Amino acid sequence: MSKTTSNRSAWPISTWLSVISLTCGSFALISSELLPMAVLTPMAADLGITEGAAGQAVTLTAIFAGIAAPTVALIIGRVDRKLINLTLCILVIASNIAVAFTSDYFVLLAARTFLGIAIGGFFALAGATVVKLVSMEDMGKGMSVVFMGLSAGLVVAPALGTLIGEAFGWRAAFMAAAGAGMLALLLQAICLPGVPATGATSLSSLFGLLKRPQVRVGLTVGLLFFGGEVCGFTFMRPYLETDAGLDATSIAPVLMVLGLASLLGSAIAGMFADRMLRRGFGTTFLVLGVASIGLLTFGTTYVAVLAFAAAWGLAVGAGPVMTQTWMGRAAPDQLEGVGGLFLAVIQVGVALGAIAGGIAVDVLGTSAPLYVTAICALFAAITIATQRSPDMASPIPASALTPAE
Repeated sequence: MSKTTSNRSAWPISTWLSVISLTCGSFALISSELLPMAVLTPMAADLGITEGAAGQAVTLTAIFAGIAAPTVALIIGRVDRKLINLTLCILVIASNIAVAFTSDYFVLLAARTFLGIAIGGFFALAGATVVKLVSMEDMGKGMSVVFMGLSAGLVVAPALGTLIGEAFGWRAAFMAAAGAGMLALLLQAICLPGVPATGATSLSSLFGLLKRPQVRVGLTVGLLFFGGEVCGFTFMRPYLETDAGLDATSIAPVLMVLGLASLLGSAIAGMFADRMLRRGFGTTFLVLGVASIGLLTFGTTYVAVLAFAAAWGLAVGAGPVMTQTWMGRAAPDQLEGVGGLFLAVIQVGVALGAIAGGIAVDVLGTSAPLYVTAICALFAAITIATQRSPDMASPIPASALTPAE
């Protein structure tokens, strides 16, 4: 145990490079997933389809990511996880290149299903891979670094994709995303060590995870967090326009502040996840709830809107790190299986959040989705406050504490 404790204070450069190679992978994945949003209008016009039909490229990707997340761990057996990660990078590259060169809508959708499989597989295996690289005690720190790629993609991808699309055409934007996937592939091929599987996931063990109380808690609050956040964020711009009276020029800095704060949230979450998981997890939900209520209460004051948008971003950046670490500590002997359940819950939460937000806006008005966010976040915070942290409740097997050589 002393070895892993010392690792917390200083990773060797080889460990940093291996974890950063996974960060590049998460950046390439989220950038590719969101790219159609940035080039939706020209892509639809070029393919001769409606913008609504073009938008299904994102929906289909999310659906297949949710399906792939728990499935990949079942079918890969004991294959070296480095080889699996490299294969997933190749799927990202192939998907983006296929979209860039196709003129057929159904080929585009097929290519996006491969991207969904890559997203589901990567994030399902991420927790187990990180633990083998840095140890279970540093899981939060490792996941924090990996998820910084996701936060960076959320901030950079839409704006950069729009700029590339305007300057060189929407197909060039997808080629750029393929380039990001190629960079991740090269870095992982060079920097990522062999990551042997400690065991194969079976269907019975996957269902067995649902019998563990702390796993069920993690899934429940994860659903509340991601569903509630997506519900509010999807309709934040209409709220800021209608209720807060902001125009597009004023809203852009708000969204930029939120995105940059999410990067900071990802960066600092690892420290809290490793040292005070339950309090850090609960605080993340509480911050999101306060941010929602603050926007609703002080939405007419621009400085307050910026401040509460920053708080929202901090919670959004920290949430995935905290949730993944909680799930990993709840089932350290089934990291890949619980990782698959984690990502499936994210995708379900995204879908339910978007649906709930749409209904709330239509029935109750533009402020209603933010009330849903606040309720979900505060309920999740209360739930976590009543729980015992799984890092104290679950034994950690020796195999999970041994970094990959």
